[in-house]
Amino acid sequence: MLYWALVFLVVAIIAGALGFGGIAGTSAGIAQILFFIFLAFLVISLIAGLIRRV
Repeated sequence: MLYWALVFLVVAIIAGALGFGGIAGTSAGIAQILFFIFLAFLVISLIAGLIRRV
């Protein structure tokens, strides 16, 4: 999932550099959403790992 967030970030940067504002904004928004979902899964995974050790 982090891979897809980075892909959308790169697309947003390229689209922004070429002047496609709508596409750049949409790609940046998608990248941000995917990144926060990745962070949520990371936190859940860490908590689950700590619970299993106890």
